Amino acid sequence: MEKQEFKAKLKEEAMQFGIELSGKEQDNFYNYMKLLLDWNEKINLTAITEPKEIITKHFVDSLSITSYINENDRILDIGTGAGFPGIPIKIVLEKNEITLLDSLNKRINFLNEVIEKLDLKNIQAVHGRAEEFNKIDENRENYDIIVSRAVAKLNVLLEYMLPFVKLNGRCICMKSADIGEELKEAENAIKILGGEIEKIDEIILKNTDIKRKIIVIKKVNKTPSKYPRKAGTPAKEPIK
Repeated sequence: MEKQEFKAKLKEEAMQFGIELSGKEQDNFYNYMKLLLDWNEKINLTAITEPKEIITKHFVDSLSITSYINENDRILDIGTGAGFPGIPIKIVLEKNEITLLDSLNKRINFLNEVIEKLDLKNIQAVHGRAEEFNKIDENRENYDIIVSRAVAKLNVLLEYMLPFVKLNGRCICMKSADIGEELKEAENAIKILGGEIEKIDEIILKNTDIKRKIIVIKKVNKTPSKYPRKAGTPAKEPIK
């Protein structure tokens, strides 16, 4: 895809969520895509390699949650992978402090190159697991917003996310549209971990039949100190 065609499609699709991208921001997304595709030949970052699909399923999908974020919110992206949704958010919300957390060091190397080449400020990529990263005092209950496009079930995912959120902060979970059973299974975990569901919105990505549920969970009570449990336990023994 030629650069101008890429920029036109990206700009049009971003407008679905009221985001008017500047020329610089469009260039950043184009360069991000090139780095993603280059690195994807060396390490597995994404199964989506068509530029049109990268625009819709990675970039614009990530941008769909920017309206839930305030200007000064401190953000943590858990299980960021190739930088989604954290880097697209950073490209359009320059003032927010963002930490990208991932357990695979190869991905962190990729993210650091993206940060350097796009000259992004006030953002860091950290190698680690959520369970260990949360044990650092300055991280626990110290973020305004936690985001994730991780595939873990909600009762597992929230044990990773909610301990990082300060009181009155929020988790923004990006899930597939069919989450009725998953929400039911997570009811007790949400309560135990100190959260409550604030809203559940549904979006449909432009020119596709892809539906996404955005679950916003507000932190209303402190998370008990025993959570998150040691690495591996939340997935093996989810909170019932």
